[in-house]
Amino acid sequence: MSGLIALLDDVAAIAKVAAASVDDVIGQAAKAGTKAAGAVIDDAAVTPKYVHGFEASRELPVIWRITKGSLRNKLVFLLPAGLLLSNFAPWAIPPLLMLGGAYLCFEGAEKVAHVLGMSHGHEDHPGKEVTIDDPAHLEEMKAQGAIKTDFILSAEIMTIALAAIPTSNFWMEAATLATVAVMITVAVYGSVALIVKMDDMGLALADKGRLGLTRAVGRAVVRGMPGFLKLLTVVGTAAMLWVGGSIIVHGLEQMGFATLGHLIHDWAYAIGHAVPPAIEGATEWFAKAAMDGVFGLVLGLLLIPVGEKVVTPIWRGIFHRGK
Repeated sequence: MSGLIALLDDVAAIAKVAAASVDDVIGQAAKAGTKAAGAVIDDAAVTPKYVHGFEASRELPVIWRITKGSLRNKLVFLLPAGLLLSNFAPWAIPPLLMLGGAYLCFEGAEKVAHVLGMSHGHEDHPGKEVTIDDPAHLEEMKAQGAIKTDFILSAEIMTIALAAIPTSNFWMEAATLATVAVMITVAVYGSVALIVKMDDMGLALADKGRLGLTRAVGRAVVRGMPGFLKLLTVVGTAAMLWVGGSIIVHGLEQMGFATLGHLIHDWAYAIGHAVPPAIEGATEWFAKAAMDGVFGLVLGLLLIPVGEKVVTPIWRGIFHRGK
């Protein structure tokens, strides 16, 4: 009997350790995921365009296909690459993180420049005007295009998450990154599915609602969706510039160029202490985020010629060769 009691004690102790490990993984994953906010929001803002033009019955299947491709990108390709970097070349993570931050700044600044008429953005994409009559072929082409775009955004998300994970053992890092991958993918494409079908839900409420209030809500949803999508794009752009700028500033500090980081910190501190104590912390945070975002915008605007004249032609030459 005493042996059985001892065995049960051991099992209980193991269960407690396992539960604590699960809590640690989820907690670290949640913290790491928030660091990737800019890329996550951009992912949610970009994806709906890939199902534009499909019949309503095909929208969710296409989103599901892109979701599976996103999980494959993160778990099959990027997770092993991230773990190899973390364990065998940790020195490469900060430069890669800064490269991802620069890309976020470029993407955000390009959206701003396009709105202001200063950049053509991606409108001159080769084959953008090509009309495809076969719905199955069009679905295949758009899904593959979305998965390729997702790979870039997923690489940023996984790199940012990897840098945010506290130093731990191999399996803890693997479990945390895998959890980040699944959580973010479900959040992004679950949101995309909801956004894409919101019009249909609104129309159904407006047409078939039994109560006047229900029909009014349905009409409001239909009228409000274009504005919501524009707002999502604005928020996504601001988040990209903020996250990208903060990554670059932090990377410069790690490389010994801390002047800009100290200036932003000191100015944000001064602004935060110029308001009532009740909103001091929030004001300081917003001030720092705004300054990081302005820096990200300036850097992104400087990178636009490099992106359009050098990077984009190389990218299109690789992925659109022979098309």
